[in-house]
Formats: sequence, C-alpha cells, structure tokens
Amino acid sequence: MAGRINDEDVKAVRDAVPIDAVVSEYLQLRSAGGGNLKGLCPFHDEKSPSFQVSPSKGLFHCFGCQEGGDTITFVMKIDHLTFSEAVERLAAKAGITLRYEEGGYNPAHQRGERIRLVEAHKIAAEWYAEQLAVSPEAETGRIFLAERGFDQAAAVHFGVGYSPQGWDHLVRHLRGKGFSDKELILSGLAQEGRRGPIDRFRGRLMWPIRDIGGDVVGFGARKLYETDNGPKYLNTPDTAIYRKSQVLYGIDLAKQHIAKTSRAVVVEGYTDVMACHLAGVTTAIATCGTAFGGDHIKILRRLLMDNGSARVIFTFDGDAAGQKAALRAFEDDQKFAAETYIAIAPDGMDPCELRLAKGDEAVADLVEPRTPLFEFALRQIVSRYDLDTPAGRAAALDEAAPVVARIKNSGAQHEVAVQLAGMLGILDTQFVVRRVAQLARWARERGNGNGPGPGPHGARRAPEQQWAQPAAPAAPRGPALTLRNPVYATERELLKLALQRPELVSPAFDAYGVDEFTALPYAAVRQAILDAGGAEWGAQDPQEYLVRVRDAAPDDTVRAMVTELAVEAILRRTVDEVYAGTVLVQVRRRAVERRIRDVQSQLARLAAGGDPAQLAAVQNELWVLQQYDQSLREQGAAAL
Repeated sequence: MAGRINDEDVKAVRDAVPIDAVVSEYLQLRSAGGGNLKGLCPFHDEKSPSFQVSPSKGLFHCFGCQEGGDTITFVMKIDHLTFSEAVERLAAKAGITLRYEEGGYNPAHQRGERIRLVEAHKIAAEWYAEQLAVSPEAETGRIFLAERGFDQAAAVHFGVGYSPQGWDHLVRHLRGKGFSDKELILSGLAQEGRRGPIDRFRGRLMWPIRDIGGDVVGFGARKLYETDNGPKYLNTPDTAIYRKSQVLYGIDLAKQHIAKTSRAVVVEGYTDVMACHLAGVTTAIATCGTAFGGDHIKILRRLLMDNGSARVIFTFDGDAAGQKAALRAFEDDQKFAAETYIAIAPDGMDPCELRLAKGDEAVADLVEPRTPLFEFALRQIVSRYDLDTPAGRAAALDEAAPVVARIKNSGAQHEVAVQLAGMLGILDTQFVVRRVAQLARWARERGNGNGPGPGPHGARRAPEQQWAQPAAPAAPRGPALTLRNPVYATERELLKLALQRPELVSPAFDAYGVDEFTALPYAAVRQAILDAGGAEWGAQDPQEYLVRVRDAAPDDTVRAMVTELAVEAILRRTVDEVYAGTVLVQVRRRAVERRIRDVQSQLARLAAGGDPAQLAAVQNELWVLQQYDQSLREQGAAAL
C-alpha cells in the first residue's frame, strides 16, 4: 500500500492546477458574474446551468444536486478515483513529484490502479506510433493510410500507430517499463495465452482513444491482413478506465471547438474523424464500436451548454445500416436542447471517401445543416407504407404523428403536421393537426409528471393508446391473476417472450404501451422493460438485459415477477418469429378492440345532440381504429 501523501505536496498540487482549467476539460464554462463561472452539472441531468466554479477560491458547487468541493474532489468524483489517485493524476499534470510519509518518494508499484492503467496506455500509444513511423513491417499500415489521403503528419497528429504481428512485443516492452502481468491483463492491452499474457492487438493499425481529459484509455484496431481471422475493427474491452458507451473518439481534439461554435458533427469511424478535422471540420467526433446513445449525449450536452442555437449534425452512410443508425439516433433527439440534423453524402460516400474523391471543400459542405433529423425520420416512416390504401394511410399516421409531436418549435410543429397530412393524402388536415397537438400535449404532461405521453422516445403507438389512460405500473395490486382469463394468459406469454427471447419480438414490442397490459402486475413488468432500455436492447446483450430489467423494477414484488417470467417455460414447443408475431397481434388486437368500444360509446353520446365538429372528429378516430383492426386481422404481424 502507498503511504500517506505529504500534506505540503497536496497543497502544492491544489495551488498548481487551477480548478477552472480542470473543470473546463469536461464541460463548457461561461461567466456567472462576480468572477464565477457556470455550466451544466456533470453529476446530474439538468436543463439550465446550476453548477458554479470559483477560480479564486478553487472550489465548485452545484446548487441543484449539492455536490461541491475543490479541484481534487472534482477529479475524484468525475473520474471515480480515490483521493490518492486524484492527487497523483493532478501532480502528473503539474509536473510535481509527490512524497509519501511512509515510503519516501512514490515508486511505480505504489501508484493507484487507474493511474497505472492510464500510464500503460500512454506508453503503449507512444510505442505503437513509433512502430508505424519506423518499422519496415508497418509499411502495410502506412500504405493503408496513404490510400485514404493521410500522410505521416496526419498520423502523428492523431497518434495513429501499428501493432506488430508477433505474439508478445508490447507485453515485453511494458514489462520492461515495470508493469506486472496482472496490470497488462487489467488494462486490456494483453490477454491470457497458453504461457502467459500475449498482445491483444497484433498486425493492426491502432487509433488511441482518449477521454475528454486527454488521457489514452483504449484503442481501436483495424485489420490489415487477410490472414487475420478477427473482426475488421477490434476495440479495447471494457476496463476500469474504458467503457465504449462513455467515450467519443476525437473528443479531446474537438471539445474546445464544440464549446466555442456550439456545434458538433457525429461521424461513424476513426478515418472519418481524421478526414473531417483535416478538412477544417474540427468539431467531428465518433463513437467507438457502439451506437450513439445516452451517455454520449451527456458528454455533448455539457459542451454545448444546451442552448437553443446549438447544432448536432449526424453523418451516416446512405445504405440501410446507415439509415437505421440515423433513426436510432433520432430516438434520443429529445434529450438535446440543440437542433439535430442529418447529412448524407452523394453516392453514399462517408467523409473519408468524399475527401479523397472531391477534396476538403466537399467535406465542409457536407456537414452544413440541411435536413432536420426529424424530417429524415418522417420520410423514412412514411416510405414504408402503401399510401394508396386507407389502412396504409392510417398506419403511417399512427407512426408518424408522434414524430411530428416531438418537434420543439410549436410553430414548426403545426406546419409539419399540415405537410404530413399532404404526404399521407389525408384530406382532413385539421384531424392530423389535432392528433399531433394532442400527442404533444400529453408528452408535455408526462414530462411534468401529470399524465401519459405518446410512448418512449416518441415511439409508434397503436391508435387505441392515444386516447386510453395507462394502467398504473408502480402499484401491481388488484385481483389475483388467473391464467384461465385468455387476456391475462396472452399478456403473460408476450412478457415471457420479451424477457426470454427479445430478438423475436423487437422492435415491435417496444412500441407497446404500458396500458396495453390490463393486469397491473404485467403493466409494471412492461414498465420495467421500458426503463431498462427495451427488448431491442435486450436482443443485443440478453444477459445484461435481465439484470437491467430487475434493477429497473420499482420494488421486490415486481422484481420477483420479472424473475418468474424470465424462467417460466414458454407455452409453445417451437418458439419462432411466427409464434411471437401471433402473440404480439393478439395483445394488440384486444387493446384496439377495447378502444373501439370506448369510441363507439362516445359516438353514441355525441349522436344524441353533441357538437357536429366533435362528432366528425370521433367518427374519424373510429375509422382509423377500425382500419387498423382490419389490417391486424388480415395481415397479422406485418401490420404492427
């Protein structure tokens, strides 16, 4: 164990590293008056800045979550370090050598685990870069970069390197620097071999991945040789310092430009980031082997300060995978105060290909905002339906209306609703406008905790859900469940499928509202699945998915129900997409039928002397529901 750090050295570290310089590596700071600075708190989600920094006092405090302290406290909390590790990290930044009360000067083996892992990555990055520059074997890598328009200066700027094809070149190099085999395995730089650790990356181009503070925490490795049986891109596994869902490649280079211009460009790969920066688009960043998600948004929000003039531009390939990625990004659009846009290059080229083919100006022109992300999503939705049929128009409206309802500007929302009516060929424009306005109102009420919204992330919901009150999932009480009731039995079967075989029911299941489950315990389980990320997330990582669903359960009763449904046998011996589709349709049709009965009752009341305009609106609603029910009856799961 390391001894206690000398008090004088701790004070020297505090004095040497200004708190505003450290904090500004993680979020954008602006003047708050009186010499203080403010920004969005990195320790809790907030819409307006309540996090303040006092450079003169060397302190920070959040008036929202009450977190506060000095520079060392900030580093401890933001990077999850011990006191000693935080002091060591700041001391390294300031060039201060620390003394320890019980051991003299700090030897390498006494340093904190995170500091050691970061140091190992720093040495590895320098060694990989040296190999690319001078090793004859690395010629393949140099040719790869040159063919994509990157010279040696570009490689140096981004720290690109090369990992030799041997088994333990890096391992031996790091051992020579004093690192233990255990540290090499923990770092993700090595993996267990038959006779000890071997290099994880061999015969690949290496991109160092840095956190927002500039420390190398992982690598992205590109295959170069046909004899390499591994994936095209291989990333560092999750470690104590690296989580792929919490890092953005290029953020260390782009953060100041993003904060200054209130603009970020999200591209798909390492070479795309390089191409953008070399073309003058210095706000470009990319995810590292995972979809753009909530943790990435948190990083950008702190830099963009959530002002309404901020812009986030996504560039995706024009192929089906790129379009799917764009729609996935749109699911998180409402988490930004910034306006979001999409840019797709001509002929489906990515920024790297575009720069090579047409030069830097073409890349700069590509990322100029043109198409709002919501508009792109709307076009993609509408294009999937047969608008020549009433059922097709009704289903397209059902999916597209929540998208329009999420447009932040109310004036633009009304305008797009009118356009949507024209796109769908629905003559009653005001019916569409009212539908969108109603969904937007419910979304606001849900955000205020006053009522239901249009579904998770604006996802498509069945027509009956847009009028029905949802069941209260947090209180799974009521009459005892009996599986003699076919409604309960089917709902139970669908939840079992969603927990045990999420790949068979997603993404359709994620569009089902909590109110489509009439048994309150089942509604609570549905809510827990929603809170855990949905069945589509579960299809990607089934094991972690069940852990997340259990953790999302509001109490032990619901948690027990989740466990029960996760282990109970599915009723059908052959469990496939056909069976899953049948169960999905059964639950949806019963929900539609319940809503049709409610609307028919309302229609009967209005026919006896109600307002003619309201009568017409309800008749339209009934028509939409009946058309949807007919589609489900005739087309089955294809109509979902």
